Amino acid sequence: MKVAVVGATGLVGTKMLQVLAERNFPVTELLPVASENSVGKEVEFKNNKYKVVGMQEAIDAKPDVAIFSAGGGTSTEWAPKFAEAGITVVDNSSAWRMDPTKPLVVPEINADILTTNDKIIANPNCSTIQMVVALAPLHKAYKIKRIVVSTYQSVTGTGKKAVDQMMGERNKSVAGKETEYPMAYQYPIDLNVIPQIDVFTDNGYTKEEMKMVNETRKIMRDDNIRVTATTVRIPVMGGHSESVNVEFENDYDLAEVKNILEASPGVVVVDDLANAKYPMPKDAHEKDEVFVGRLRRDDTQPNTLNMWIVSDNLRKGAATNAVQIAEYLVANNLV
Repeated sequence: MKVAVVGATGLVGTKMLQVLAERNFPVTELLPVASENSVGKEVEFKNNKYKVVGMQEAIDAKPDVAIFSAGGGTSTEWAPKFAEAGITVVDNSSAWRMDPTKPLVVPEINADILTTNDKIIANPNCSTIQMVVALAPLHKAYKIKRIVVSTYQSVTGTGKKAVDQMMGERNKSVAGKETEYPMAYQYPIDLNVIPQIDVFTDNGYTKEEMKMVNETRKIMRDDNIRVTATTVRIPVMGGHSESVNVEFENDYDLAEVKNILEASPGVVVVDDLANAKYPMPKDAHEKDEVFVGRLRRDDTQPNTLNMWIVSDNLRKGAATNAVQIAEYLVANNLV
């Protein structure tokens, strides 16, 4: 396969190259693509150096698949041009997720909707991906009525600038001296919690919160699921965590819930209270699975479950999910 990675020099693009190599995706020719400022720079893939090329040069090279992680504006402008050239695009931005003509895919849940006609495929939001991977098998078993989710999201979800801000603040507080660092957020993030991810919309929720509402329904193919979300940025380097309260139409047995999750692809149950074992971001770092724990009944209302969900947001939340979509396309002769 001739593969283009658009945004190859960014945090997620770098992770995409790493995941493609780790999973032995059948790359016969790699085209790292980035903005004009990065053209000519080199990236490494499987111990080889590759020069970064521009958008039009990548299109002219006719890759089979282009995996995008270059922001919504870039995707809106360039993904259709790649698609018009017959190239299948897997896009990690928010540009196409809620377009009714574009599939929004988490392979463990709904890859079956993909066809050869799908030339732009949307990769969901990181916080949505990990939640639906854990909830989809429970939806099949008990039918979800309502989800209340609060997220605890890593600075890596914002990008390198946010990582630099947090580490700059941390070094300043430790060393006690002035240091120069960028401000990705309008407030300090180290030793702080910011209850805003993305901009606020007219209803008082942020765009990130509304992504979780709308994307969950689309992926699960059920517009009747009610979702309310609060998304929060915390001073953690890698890995998003979520506190999820889910109400089902039908009652459940807690032991059966654990059995269902343990048998679900991409899910690891870590729920051993006696030994204080539960999912934490540091344990999910550089792993592709979604980790679930703190499973317990909500005694305040019927048929309701509390759970804690953790995943590496740069891997399953972005790069790995996109590569898994590409793997499905190859395995099913859709490219």
